[in-house]
Amino acid sequence: MNELDCTVCQTLIHGYLDKELDSATAANVSGHLAECVACARLHDQTKLLMAGVKQRAPYYAAPASLTSRVFAPEPPSVGVVERWRKWFAPVFSATALALAMVLYVATPGSEQPLMDEAVSSHVRSLMGEHLNDVVSSDRHTVKPWFTGKLDFSPPVFDYTAQGFPLLGGRLDYLQHQTTAALSYGRAKHIINVFILPTPETDKPRQSLTIRGFNVVSWQENHMRLVLVSDLEKSELEAFSQLLKP
Repeated sequence: MNELDCTVCQTLIHGYLDKELDSATAANVSGHLAECVACARLHDQTKLLMAGVKQRAPYYAAPASLTSRVFAPEPPSVGVVERWRKWFAPVFSATALALAMVLYVATPGSEQPLMDEAVSSHVRSLMGEHLNDVVSSDRHTVKPWFTGKLDFSPPVFDYTAQGFPLLGGRLDYLQHQTTAALSYGRAKHIINVFILPTPETDKPRQSLTIRGFNVVSWQENHMRLVLVSDLEKSELEAFSQLLKP
């Protein structure tokens, strides 16, 4: 039985992926991931997100003055480095944890898991060849494709005239249920629209920014819609007004 619980393991995942843990802790994390489906999924999602950021984030060369200071001919002694790590590393860890808690609390608790899953699914859809299972701008092609694959009928419309052409659709999986995912374009941006049924009452639109992506979500007529994109927030909100469950 692995000694780590899920809370500790999830706290250590970033250090595990960055190879910053000592060998014993890394082995414990690895053992827990082999036994826990939920933590293994979070590990995979975090790994994909890190790869996506490295692939797409802009790169800026360091100024020559900074480079010269970093690679100075006389580096600090081992003792100085160890003292710095001893005193400041816990401070940085505590600060990062506090920031993560603030971001978590800022999003309504019941919506946080869904929002996180939607952002992760959006990132995955952009990294490979699986943006769409059915590629078409014709709603009469895309909508029937979902028949028999879902236990509900997702609304599918083309908004080419408004500048948001339909690109296609695919099946996804959010909140432990099969979900319809529609993709729309806007200039060079991709918008993922996730649609899934809900027994809950209507909820107004809310706009969030999660891990650098803009998210708009709401519930209407027992349908939950979540839009994710790196499109400008105001444009994504404007597009959300076009969608009708």
